[in-house]
Amino acid sequence: MANKTWLITGTSTGFGRSLATLLAQKPDLNLVATARHTDQLDYLDQYDHGQIQKLTLDVTKRDEIDQVVKQVNDRFGSIDVLVNNAGLGYFGTFEESDRDAVQYMFNVNVWGLADMTRAVLPTMRKQRSGAIVNFSSIAGLHSFPTLSFYNGTKYAVEGLSESLAQEVKDLNIKVLLIEPSGFRTDWAGRSSQKTVPTSPDYQQFAASIKQNNATAHHEAGDPDAAAEIIYDQVTNNYDNLPLRLPLGKFASDMAIDKYTKSLADFKRLRDISVSADKPEK
Repeated sequence: MANKTWLITGTSTGFGRSLATLLAQKPDLNLVATARHTDQLDYLDQYDHGQIQKLTLDVTKRDEIDQVVKQVNDRFGSIDVLVNNAGLGYFGTFEESDRDAVQYMFNVNVWGLADMTRAVLPTMRKQRSGAIVNFSSIAGLHSFPTLSFYNGTKYAVEGLSESLAQEVKDLNIKVLLIEPSGFRTDWAGRSSQKTVPTSPDYQQFAASIKQNNATAHHEAGDPDAAAEIIYDQVTNNYDNLPLRLPLGKFASDMAIDKYTKSLADFKRLRDISVSADKPEK
Protein backbone atom coordinates (compact mmCIF):
# COMPACT_ATOMS: atom_id res chain seq x y z
CA MET A 1 0.00 0.00 0.00
CA ALA A 2 1.32 3.45 -0.90
CA ASN A 3 0.74 5.25 2.40
CA LYS A 4 0.64 8.88 1.43
CA THR A 5 -0.88 10.50 4.50
CA TRP A 6 -0.89 9.28 8.10
CA LEU A 7 -3.12 10.98 10.69
CA ILE A 8 -2.24 10.18 14.30
CA THR A 9 -4.02 11.26 17.49
CA GLY A 10 -2.18 11.81 20.75
CA THR A 11 1.36 12.40 19.49
CA SER A 12 2.75 14.40 22.40
CA THR A 13 3.98 11.31 24.29
CA GLY A 14 4.16 7.53 24.23
CA PHE A 15 3.33 5.41 21.22
CA GLY A 16 2.04 8.42 19.32
CA ARG A 17 5.29 10.31 19.73
CA SER A 18 7.41 7.29 18.75
CA LEU A 19 5.32 6.64 15.65
CA ALA A 20 5.27 10.32 14.66
CA THR A 21 9.05 10.56 15.05
CA LEU A 22 9.52 7.52 12.82
CA LEU A 23 7.10 8.69 10.14
CA ALA A 24 8.46 12.24 10.11
CA GLN A 25 11.71 10.83 8.76
CA LYS A 26 10.05 9.04 5.83
CA PRO A 27 10.36 11.21 2.70
CA ASP A 28 7.61 9.36 0.84
CA LEU A 29 4.70 10.19 3.14
CA ASN A 30 2.87 13.05 4.84
CA LEU A 31 2.41 13.14 8.60
CA VAL A 32 -0.44 14.80 10.44
CA ALA A 33 0.42 14.87 14.14
CA THR A 34 -2.26 15.98 16.58
CA ALA A 35 -2.31 16.85 20.26
CA ARG A 36 -4.36 18.97 22.59
CA HIS A 37 -1.38 21.36 22.79
CA THR A 38 0.69 21.60 19.62
CA ASP A 39 3.58 23.27 21.44
CA GLN A 40 4.32 19.76 22.70
CA LEU A 41 5.08 18.70 19.13
CA ASP A 42 8.20 20.84 18.65
CA TYR A 43 10.26 17.66 18.48
CA LEU A 44 9.00 17.24 14.89
CA ASP A 45 10.33 20.56 13.62
CA GLN A 46 13.78 19.18 12.81
CA TYR A 47 12.24 16.78 10.27
CA ASP A 48 9.72 19.13 8.65
CA HIS A 49 10.39 19.74 4.96
CA GLY A 50 6.80 20.63 4.18
CA GLN A 51 5.33 17.16 4.69
CA ILE A 52 4.31 17.57 8.36
CA GLN A 53 1.13 19.16 9.64
CA LYS A 54 0.69 19.77 13.37
CA LEU A 55 -2.92 20.28 14.45
CA THR A 56 -4.70 20.92 17.73
CA LEU A 57 -7.13 18.15 18.58
CA ASP A 58 -9.10 17.08 21.63
CA VAL A 59 -10.81 13.87 20.54
CA THR A 60 -13.71 14.52 22.92
CA LYS A 61 -14.68 17.58 20.83
CA ARG A 62 -16.45 16.61 17.62
CA ASP A 63 -16.12 20.07 16.08
CA GLU A 64 -12.33 19.83 16.41
CA ILE A 65 -12.37 16.36 14.85
CA ASP A 66 -14.34 17.61 11.86
CA GLN A 67 -12.04 20.59 11.47
CA VAL A 68 -8.91 18.42 11.56
CA VAL A 69 -10.25 16.04 8.91
CA LYS A 70 -11.15 19.00 6.67
CA GLN A 71 -7.71 20.58 7.12
CA VAL A 72 -5.95 17.33 6.27
CA ASN A 73 -8.00 16.76 3.15
CA ASP A 74 -7.54 20.39 2.07
CA ARG A 75 -3.76 20.18 2.41
CA PHE A 76 -2.90 16.62 1.39
CA GLY A 77 -5.99 15.42 -0.45
CA SER A 78 -6.17 12.04 1.26
CA ILE A 79 -6.10 10.20 4.58
CA ASP A 80 -4.53 6.82 3.99
CA VAL A 81 -3.82 5.72 7.56
CA LEU A 82 -5.67 6.79 10.71
CA VAL A 83 -3.97 5.88 13.99
CA ASN A 84 -6.32 6.24 16.96
CA ASN A 85 -3.72 6.43 19.70
CA ALA A 86 -5.11 9.04 22.10
CA GLY A 87 -6.14 7.38 25.33
CA LEU A 88 -6.14 7.42 29.11
CA GLY A 89 -5.76 4.89 31.89
CA TYR A 90 -7.52 4.55 35.22
CA PHE A 91 -6.58 2.45 38.24
CA GLY A 92 -9.10 1.75 40.99
CA THR A 93 -11.41 -0.95 42.24
CA PHE A 94 -14.75 -1.24 40.50
CA GLU A 95 -16.70 -0.17 43.58
CA GLU A 96 -14.60 2.83 44.53
CA SER A 97 -13.74 4.25 41.09
CA ASP A 98 -14.65 7.88 40.51
CA ARG A 99 -17.70 8.05 38.23
CA ASP A 100 -16.78 11.32 36.51
CA ALA A 101 -13.19 10.27 35.84
CA VAL A 102 -14.35 6.97 34.41
CA GLN A 103 -16.92 8.69 32.20
CA TYR A 104 -14.24 11.00 30.80
CA MET A 105 -12.01 8.01 30.08
CA PHE A 106 -14.82 6.40 28.08
CA ASN A 107 -15.27 9.68 26.19
CA VAL A 108 -11.59 9.64 25.19
CA ASN A 109 -10.88 5.93 24.73
CA VAL A 110 -14.16 4.88 23.13
CA TRP A 111 -16.16 7.83 21.82
CA GLY A 112 -13.10 9.80 20.79
CA LEU A 113 -11.87 6.84 18.77
CA ALA A 114 -15.31 6.19 17.33
CA ASP A 115 -15.96 9.81 16.34
CA MET A 116 -12.51 10.14 14.81
CA THR A 117 -13.03 7.00 12.75
CA ARG A 118 -16.51 8.02 11.61
CA ALA A 119 -15.16 11.38 10.47
CA VAL A 120 -12.38 9.77 8.40
CA LEU A 121 -14.39 6.92 6.87
CA PRO A 122 -16.05 9.00 4.11
CA THR A 123 -12.59 9.90 2.79
CA MET A 124 -11.42 6.30 2.86
CA ARG A 125 -14.64 5.04 1.25
CA LYS A 126 -14.18 7.51 -1.56
CA GLN A 127 -10.58 6.37 -2.02
CA ARG A 128 -11.57 2.69 -1.74
CA SER A 129 -8.52 2.21 0.46
CA GLY A 130 -7.19 3.00 3.91
CA ALA A 131 -5.98 1.52 7.17
CA ILE A 132 -7.50 2.24 10.57
CA VAL A 133 -5.10 1.44 13.40
CA ASN A 134 -6.89 1.37 16.75
CA PHE A 135 -4.89 1.24 19.95
CA SER A 136 -6.48 -1.27 22.25
CA SER A 137 -4.50 -3.12 24.93
CA ILE A 138 -3.94 -6.60 26.24
CA ALA A 139 -6.51 -5.29 28.73
CA GLY A 140 -8.98 -5.46 25.86
CA LEU A 141 -8.59 -9.24 25.83
CA HIS A 142 -7.64 -10.12 29.39
CA SER A 143 -9.05 -8.42 32.50
CA PHE A 144 -7.05 -7.42 35.55
CA PRO A 145 -7.99 -6.24 39.05
CA THR A 146 -8.06 -2.43 39.56
CA LEU A 147 -8.55 -1.93 35.81
CA SER A 148 -12.21 -2.86 35.43
CA PHE A 149 -13.32 0.37 33.75
CA TYR A 150 -10.17 0.64 31.65
CA ASN A 151 -10.80 -2.96 30.61
CA GLY A 152 -14.31 -1.88 29.70
CA THR A 153 -13.07 0.85 27.35
CA LYS A 154 -10.67 -1.48 25.59
CA TYR A 155 -13.18 -4.33 25.29
CA ALA A 156 -15.43 -1.76 23.63
CA VAL A 157 -12.65 -0.81 21.19
CA GLU A 158 -12.18 -4.48 20.37
CA GLY A 159 -15.87 -5.02 19.65
CA LEU A 160 -16.27 -1.85 17.60
CA SER A 161 -13.18 -2.62 15.56
CA GLU A 162 -14.07 -6.24 14.86
CA SER A 163 -17.49 -5.27 13.54
CA LEU A 164 -16.11 -2.33 11.56
CA ALA A 165 -13.52 -4.56 9.91
CA GLN A 166 -16.31 -6.73 8.50
CA GLU A 167 -18.29 -3.73 7.27
CA VAL A 168 -15.42 -2.11 5.35
CA LYS A 169 -13.70 -5.24 4.07
CA ASP A 170 -15.24 -5.01 0.60
CA LEU A 171 -14.15 -1.36 0.39
CA ASN A 172 -10.47 -2.33 0.68
CA ILE A 173 -10.26 -0.64 4.08
CA LYS A 174 -8.31 -2.49 6.75
CA VAL A 175 -8.63 -2.41 10.54
CA LEU A 176 -5.73 -3.24 12.84
CA LEU A 177 -6.04 -3.55 16.64
CA ILE A 178 -2.82 -2.90 18.57
CA GLU A 179 -2.82 -4.74 21.92
CA PRO A 180 0.27 -3.76 23.92
CA SER A 181 1.28 -4.95 27.35
CA GLY A 182 3.56 -2.78 29.51
CA PHE A 183 5.61 -0.29 27.48
CA ARG A 184 7.89 2.57 28.47
CA THR A 185 5.30 5.30 27.93
CA ASP A 186 3.45 7.66 30.29
CA TRP A 187 0.40 5.39 30.45
CA ALA A 188 0.98 4.03 33.96
CA GLY A 189 2.25 7.42 35.14
CA ARG A 190 0.77 10.80 34.30
CA SER A 191 -1.53 9.46 31.55
CA SER A 192 -3.63 7.55 34.05
CA GLN A 193 -5.67 8.56 37.06
CA LYS A 194 -5.62 6.52 40.24
CA THR A 195 -8.00 6.02 43.12
CA VAL A 196 -6.41 4.20 46.03
CA PRO A 197 -8.90 1.95 47.87
CA THR A 198 -10.10 3.16 51.26
CA SER A 199 -12.19 0.11 52.16
CA PRO A 200 -10.32 -2.47 54.26
CA ASP A 201 -11.81 -5.15 52.02
CA TYR A 202 -9.73 -3.87 49.05
CA GLN A 203 -6.46 -3.04 50.77
CA GLN A 204 -4.65 -5.88 48.98
CA PHE A 205 -4.80 -3.70 45.85
CA ALA A 206 -3.67 -0.40 47.37
CA ALA A 207 0.07 -0.99 47.13
CA SER A 208 0.01 -1.98 43.46
CA ILE A 209 -1.96 1.15 42.54
CA LYS A 210 0.43 3.40 44.46
CA GLN A 211 3.47 1.82 42.81
CA ASN A 212 2.39 2.54 39.23
CA ASN A 213 4.01 5.97 39.10
CA ALA A 214 7.30 4.54 40.30
CA THR A 215 7.34 1.71 37.78
CA ALA A 216 6.40 3.86 34.76
CA HIS A 217 9.14 3.92 32.08
CA HIS A 218 10.68 0.73 33.44
CA GLU A 219 8.44 -1.68 31.54
CA ALA A 220 9.77 -4.26 29.10
CA GLY A 221 8.12 -2.80 26.01
CA ASP A 222 10.00 -0.39 23.73
CA PRO A 223 7.60 2.11 22.05
CA ASP A 224 10.12 2.81 19.27
CA ALA A 225 10.20 -0.88 18.39
CA ALA A 226 6.40 -0.94 18.44
CA ALA A 227 6.33 2.01 16.01
CA GLU A 228 8.61 0.14 13.60
CA ILE A 229 6.36 -2.92 13.74
CA ILE A 230 3.18 -0.92 13.11
CA TYR A 231 4.75 0.94 10.19
CA ASP A 232 6.03 -2.30 8.67
CA GLN A 233 2.69 -4.09 9.05
CA VAL A 234 0.64 -1.32 7.47
CA THR A 235 3.16 -0.56 4.74
CA ASN A 236 4.45 -4.01 3.78
CA ASN A 237 1.68 -6.34 4.91
CA TYR A 238 -1.43 -4.39 3.94
CA ASP A 239 -3.06 -7.22 1.99
CA ASN A 240 -2.66 -9.62 4.91
CA LEU A 241 -3.00 -7.20 7.79
CA PRO A 242 -4.09 -9.05 10.96
CA LEU A 243 -7.10 -7.81 12.87
CA ARG A 244 -5.28 -8.20 16.20
CA LEU A 245 -1.63 -7.61 16.98
CA PRO A 246 -0.52 -8.19 20.59
CA LEU A 247 2.76 -6.40 21.28
CA GLY A 248 5.13 -7.59 23.98
CA LYS A 249 5.78 -11.03 25.42
CA PHE A 250 3.33 -10.51 28.28
CA ALA A 251 0.60 -9.46 25.84
CA SER A 252 1.22 -12.48 23.64
CA ASP A 253 1.29 -14.87 26.61
CA MET A 254 -1.91 -13.43 28.12
CA ALA A 255 -3.76 -13.51 24.79
CA ILE A 256 -2.85 -17.14 24.20
CA ASP A 257 -3.74 -18.03 27.80
CA LYS A 258 -7.12 -16.27 27.58
CA TYR A 259 -8.20 -17.91 24.36
CA THR A 260 -6.85 -21.33 25.33
CA LYS A 261 -8.81 -21.34 28.59
CA SER A 262 -11.91 -19.87 26.96
CA LEU A 263 -11.86 -22.51 24.23
CA ALA A 264 -11.59 -25.26 26.82
CA ASP A 265 -14.56 -23.82 28.72
CA PHE A 266 -16.67 -23.47 25.57
CA LYS A 267 -15.99 -27.09 24.63
CA ARG A 268 -16.75 -28.31 28.16
CA LEU A 269 -20.08 -26.48 28.13
CA ARG A 270 -20.95 -27.44 24.56
CA ASP A 271 -23.82 -29.81 25.34
CA ILE A 272 -25.39 -27.38 27.81
CA SER A 273 -25.07 -24.52 25.34
CA VAL A 274 -26.68 -26.44 22.50
CA SER A 275 -29.51 -27.61 24.75
CA ALA A 276 -30.77 -24.01 24.99
CA ASP A 277 -31.99 -24.23 21.36
CA LYS A 278 -35.43 -25.61 20.63
CA PRO A 279 -36.11 -25.40 16.87
CA GLU A 280 -39.64 -24.58 15.91
CA LYS A 281 -41.60 -27.51 14.49
